[in-house]
Amino acid sequence: MADDEDWSSNANEALHISFVQAGQSEPITISTFHPKFTYPIFGDEECIFGYQGLAINLRFAAHDLSPNLTVSHDKKFGPVDEVVPLDIEDALKEWIPRIAFQDPAKFDSHIQQDARNWEPPGQLLERYTSRGRKFEVFSGPLTNPAIQQLVDRIQILVSFFIEGGTPIPLDDQDWSLARWRVFFIYEKLSSLPSSRTSPYSLVGYATTYRFLPHESRSIDPQAPVKTHDFNLPPLDPFSLDSLPARDRISQFLILPSHQSHSHGTHLYNTIVRLFLADPTTTEITVEDPNEAFDDLRDYCDYARLTANGTFSKIRFPISSQQQLDPKLFAKTRGTRVPTSKLLDLPVLSTLRHQNKIAPRQFARLVEMHLLKQFPLSVRQSGTMRITRKARSADEEDRKWYYWRLLLKQRIYKKNKDTLKQLDRVERVEKCEDAVGAQAGDYERLLRKMAEKGTGEAELDTNNEEVDASEGLLSIGGKGRRDRGKRKVLDDEDEELEGTPEPKRARE
Repeated sequence: MADDEDWSSNANEALHISFVQAGQSEPITISTFHPKFTYPIFGDEECIFGYQGLAINLRFAAHDLSPNLTVSHDKKFGPVDEVVPLDIEDALKEWIPRIAFQDPAKFDSHIQQDARNWEPPGQLLERYTSRGRKFEVFSGPLTNPAIQQLVDRIQILVSFFIEGGTPIPLDDQDWSLARWRVFFIYEKLSSLPSSRTSPYSLVGYATTYRFLPHESRSIDPQAPVKTHDFNLPPLDPFSLDSLPARDRISQFLILPSHQSHSHGTHLYNTIVRLFLADPTTTEITVEDPNEAFDDLRDYCDYARLTANGTFSKIRFPISSQQQLDPKLFAKTRGTRVPTSKLLDLPVLSTLRHQNKIAPRQFARLVEMHLLKQFPLSVRQSGTMRITRKARSADEEDRKWYYWRLLLKQRIYKKNKDTLKQLDRVERVEKCEDAVGAQAGDYERLLRKMAEKGTGEAELDTNNEEVDASEGLLSIGGKGRRDRGKRKVLDDEDEELEGTPEPKRARE
């Protein structure tokens, strides 16, 4: 029998994903690219056995996302005992709708049909222009049949481009599907190759899921807790949409052909604006972003908190040295350091709730904002300027010590169980390394924002936006492999006092 390698094909290279639109006489391909992952379908090795010269072509109509699959090859392996070629169509049948297996001629005929009046389903949320081209963002619930059809056709790309991502089960009950909201970005073309061509071409899409917490977090943390009597079943019907909830971004994908053009920034900001305006949304979270999506999110959130005046309300430290708690200057080892006295925690809590940002993300943004207030010479000094800690005669040195102390506290609390297993010397070393790594990452983000100027809302993350669009894990995702995500031990060798860390490790 011939060497197995002669009959094995790299699935990522063999699979070609194309988007097509109507032309004068036949469909025109407007973009083609390969998947980043195929292991959910073809196994961890991402290899297909049994073919030579294998080509798998998965085409989508650029407007309504109708799919079509064709498989071609130069040679096919002849079965030997139980060794047989992989049935490619059978492997894909659970991942794409049945219509994808229709005759290619029927698909071409569908593409060439008059679609000039076709419009994306849902509510138009935003129009914007990028590089002289026009784009629109639409959104609607997954219970909308037209939206559900688009998701059914396109969500195989979740497994191709989102590490560990899995499709949404569209056969779920309506009350469950109603928790999902879908956002589409379409380019609205001004120059069309045919009078029958739809002006709309997909750029990317995202999904969000609505969680109903057991205990809602009031937008106003000072507001009294209200209780109400109710009957089961309720006397009057009500919608889950009327209840306080956390909305979580679950899947987020910009097509490779449209990446690095700031579409991820526009899509993220549109999602956030919608939920900020929704009185029932108490918090906006993200399921499991990779590091590049973390960057995109940090840029957008930082720009928004700068523009809306949130950062201008945060003072650090809140008191002069004479007014600070004496324990902040303690020399005795083991003294509990009341870092909660450095910042106005009630103000921070109010600001966080107003912006509907998860606790950890808000803490990171505040840390980054405070870091930016230091002169570059202080920021580049590391630990060299804090040998006297809070007892330094230089005010900037004292503030620098306090900033690192706050960061160290958050890191320590987040990793407390792990750090407690280490001896003190190793614990101190791990914490210091983590603080340095996190500070360095903040510097990287601040440099990038400075390079882009003050218009971070229009920030183009270049190649990082490519990763950002591939970075979210869909709900129910599994099988995730190495993702190269930053592993930063989140702070401190001293016993610290402050606000309690949220129970959720991520957000």
